[in-house]
Amino acid sequence: VFYTSSHKLYNIKLLRTSRAFSTFFRQESLNILSLRGGERIKPWNHKLISSTSTNMKVKTSMDEVGLKGEFKRTESKFRSFISAGENSKYPPETGRYHLIISFACPWACRCLSMIKLKGLDDVIEVTVVDPIFAKTRPDKKEDTHRGWVFSEKDKFDGAETVREFYEKHSDNADKFTVPILYDKERKEIVNNESSEIMRMLGQEMNGFATRNKEWDLYPDGLKNQIESVNEWIYPQINNGVYRSGFSQTQNAYEVAVKDVFDGLDRVEEILSKQRYIASPLYFTEADIRLFVTLVRFDEVYHGHFKCNQKCLREYQHITNYIREIYQITGIADTVNMHHIKEHYHRSHPSINVFGIVPIGSDCVADFKKAHNRDDLFMLEKQSVV
Repeated sequence: VFYTSSHKLYNIKLLRTSRAFSTFFRQESLNILSLRGGERIKPWNHKLISSTSTNMKVKTSMDEVGLKGEFKRTESKFRSFISAGENSKYPPETGRYHLIISFACPWACRCLSMIKLKGLDDVIEVTVVDPIFAKTRPDKKEDTHRGWVFSEKDKFDGAETVREFYEKHSDNADKFTVPILYDKERKEIVNNESSEIMRMLGQEMNGFATRNKEWDLYPDGLKNQIESVNEWIYPQINNGVYRSGFSQTQNAYEVAVKDVFDGLDRVEEILSKQRYIASPLYFTEADIRLFVTLVRFDEVYHGHFKCNQKCLREYQHITNYIREIYQITGIADTVNMHHIKEHYHRSHPSINVFGIVPIGSDCVADFKKAHNRDDLFMLEKQSVV
C-alpha cells in the first residue's frame, strides 16, 4: 500500500506498528473519511493506491482503476477457438489441450465446472496453481509484481509462475490471469477468456464427454435468454463484487455494492418463480456463471469485498439454488473453500494488511443440505425449440 502526499511517496508496509501508523498520519495531516453527526467529512486530495505491483509494464486486476476510483476490468487478449470446422487451427482432440486454473478464481472454475460436468478429466489435463500470490520475479528486487505461481510438483512447461508461462508464449502479455487454455501440440496459448473456454469445452469437446453428453448447456432455443441473463449478471454480480472490493473511492464502492444487491434481489425474484436462472426447465451455462460467484459470497465477498448489506443465506431461493447446483455430480470437486479463503485474504495486502484469514461459517456443510427445488419445480421433458 502506498500513500502519496504532494511529491512524497511513503511505503506503509514499513510502518508495521499501530503507533507508527498513527504518528505517520498525524504528521502528514491526512483527513480520513469519517462520520460526524451523520455527515461524511470529505478528505483532502490524498490518494491511497492499492496495488500488487509497482512495475508499470505489468499489472494485476488491482491496478485496473479508473479516474474516479472505480475498478475497470480489461478484456482478455487470447481469443482463439477450438473448432471442428474445416482447416481449424485448433481441432477438438483428446489429450491435446491443457487447462491452467486456480480453485480460488471464479472465472477459472467456470471452465473446471464444465470439465467435471462433461466428464472430460481424461481428455484435458488440468494444472492448479498455488492459492496465494507470490513474487513472480523473486530474483529481481525492483520488480514487485505478485501473482499466480506453480507449486514445485505442478510446474508446467518449464515455468515457475503464470507470468513466466505467459511471457514464454507471448511478447505483449502484461496481465497474467487464469484460466489458460493451452495447445500442447502447437505450444501456443489458445484462449484465456473463461466464458469462451467453458463454451468450447461444452460444445466443441462434447464428443469426448463421458458424462451428461446429452446436456446442451447453450442450446439454440435458449441462446437469447442465456445472453440476456449474462448481460446483467456479469456487471452486477460476477464483476460487481470485484467492482466493490477493488474500489478506491467511497462513491465508486457505493455504486458497485448497490449494483450487487440489486442484482441479487433480481436473482432471488427469478428463482422464486422458476428453477434455473435462464430457463424454467433447463440447467444452462448461465447457471454455472452465476453459481461460481454465489458459492464464494458469504465466505469472501461479504467481508473481504465489503458486500455486506446481507448474507446470501438470508435469501431463501438463492440458498436452495446453490445447494442444488453444488450437489450435481462433479460440481463439489470445483469448490475448494480452503484455496478460496487463503487466496483472497492473503493475496490482497492493501485490503487485508496482515493477511488474517477469517474463520467464517461452514458454508460447505450448508451446501450439502437438502434443497427444495425438486418440490417447488417439477421438471417435465420438453424439447427446446
